[in-house]
Amino acid sequence: MKDYYAVLGANKNATVDEIKKAYRRLALKYHPDRNKGDKEAEERFKEINEAYAVLSDQEKKRQYDMFGAEGFRQRYSQEDIFQGFDIGDTLKDFGFGTSDIFSVLFGGGSGKGRGFRYTTYTGPSGQQTAGEGGPDFADYFSRGGAGPSQGRDMVADLTITLEEAAKGTEKLVSLQRKGKVEKIAVKIPPGIDTGKKLRAAGKGESGPGGRPSGDLYVRVNVQRHPLFHREGNDIYIDQEINFSEAALGTSIEVPTLNGIKKVKIPPGTSGNTKLRLKGEGIPHLKGKGKGDAYVRIVIRIPKKLTSKQKELVEGLSKEGL
Repeated sequence: MKDYYAVLGANKNATVDEIKKAYRRLALKYHPDRNKGDKEAEERFKEINEAYAVLSDQEKKRQYDMFGAEGFRQRYSQEDIFQGFDIGDTLKDFGFGTSDIFSVLFGGGSGKGRGFRYTTYTGPSGQQTAGEGGPDFADYFSRGGAGPSQGRDMVADLTITLEEAAKGTEKLVSLQRKGKVEKIAVKIPPGIDTGKKLRAAGKGESGPGGRPSGDLYVRVNVQRHPLFHREGNDIYIDQEINFSEAALGTSIEVPTLNGIKKVKIPPGTSGNTKLRLKGEGIPHLKGKGKGDAYVRIVIRIPKKLTSKQKELVEGLSKEGL
């Protein structure tokens, strides 16, 4: 599957102007009028125009960045990709005509072989001359034409708590569909993390002319937790203890996602020691099992000491502690 950024030699973070500049340079180099009979150059020209038709369109680019090359091509046909792409306006500054460009991009020699009309643009006035047969391909490049094979996909953001991400839940997502606010129930599987997308089939925009509706993609954001820090399927908890508890050992109660757990602190525990609680982390999103919880020991150092405490600490110091 082609990477459109690689086809244009552009970085994924490239600006609109940088993408346009990369396209113009390559389109000029591989234009059919400059490479008569060169099939390899013709193929490159097709790829360049396809890539630019997507990356120059804000919505198509967003969909491409979200779903990747393979996911994008599952949603957009060749006609959908070129819908709204005005190749006549793009190439007019080069001094090239577009009478043969449509046959290069879509095959068929004169433009009739695939059942589409082709259009010759004669400058910014948009004067058109269409051939015979099928829907007018000018619509795909300027005003919209036949449209996509289904309604547009929609994207909604949903914020949940870490506890909800760990245990799973069901949430209602509000969105505008068919001119009305509609609430869609979305099941959140245990183990989901920030950035994951959930698909609700057929809950996107309605398809034109009775075509199927698009899909709804719910983009999940998991809130930061005041106590727990998540790394993958593991969680980390900071727990303070006194110097005496670290030196002598003790048992403490520690909060976890599954309630309070007792943890034994062995004698001689140093600061930043991590104690593992197996299976007390986040469930694996795909597959069985859970991550672990790690208790990081923080030794509490008092900022002020009473006279008695100072005397005792000085005594410990004399003993080499």
